[in-house]
Amino acid sequence: MTHPAATQPAAMQPAVDHSGLLQSEDAQAPLLPAPDALRIAFACADTDEARAARTRLVHRYGNATPAEADVIVALGGDGFLLETLHRALTRNRERPTPVYGMNRGSVGFLLNAYREEDLAERIVASQHVRLHPLRMVATRVSGERVEALGINEVSLLRETRQAAKLRITIDGVVRLPELICDGALVATPAGSTAYNLSAHGPIVPLNAGVLALTPISAFRPRRWRGALLPHAARITFDVLEEGKRPVSAVADFTEVREVLRVEVQECRDVGLTLLFDPELNFEERILKEQFAP
Repeated sequence: MTHPAATQPAAMQPAVDHSGLLQSEDAQAPLLPAPDALRIAFACADTDEARAARTRLVHRYGNATPAEADVIVALGGDGFLLETLHRALTRNRERPTPVYGMNRGSVGFLLNAYREEDLAERIVASQHVRLHPLRMVATRVSGERVEALGINEVSLLRETRQAAKLRITIDGVVRLPELICDGALVATPAGSTAYNLSAHGPIVPLNAGVLALTPISAFRPRRWRGALLPHAARITFDVLEEGKRPVSAVADFTEVREVLRVEVQECRDVGLTLLFDPELNFEERILKEQFAP
């Protein structure tokens, strides 16, 4: 039987997926043109290093507009890459443009190494990782509802010196009637190595199909360390004593103050594509992080 890709014109062959890292049954690798036809849009963080890199790369490869580009190359750190992914969602929620990051920041966990040579060839040969963000629906004390997407995590944080009191419900069942803490978060696999890991949460492999629910400085119950939940779980946080112990909710860059209830669930109808060089793919990075000293 002929593979479907074999019937496509050579200029529209999908980029090679060397390890099957597509992260869901609905994930499809974006169709990328051949390197000499690839339209790249360059985006950079507001730093001298990133701006200089963008100038050199635009001179070398040209610069498409984000709306017409086949791929967006993000130059900066992990935070800027998240900004770029959110902008891609804003432009086209149904089919966001794939993003290939190159590190011009500090940590660069989500980014590829910075090299200017053969960039188009690297992009076409890259691995595709499909990510689904979390949808946060936060209800404020005033009754206002705010929706936002979190690619890394959704977190609840105390606003004052008073510890937060939270009730946690999973799929309609109260699992923790009262958690006294600085806060709590729900992390995607991609975000499990970020704030979640700093809060002593577990690192989650990309294809594990679970979300990490992690307390932040839990006081009672003192020994509760969180839970791993199915990716389709509906997580509800109710803020107890909201007048005395105000809590804010944050989904990546969206903060909502004085929340009363926060509902979190994976957003399966939104998919983002990150591109990684095959020699150090994202799943390998997550695995290595679990053995880091």
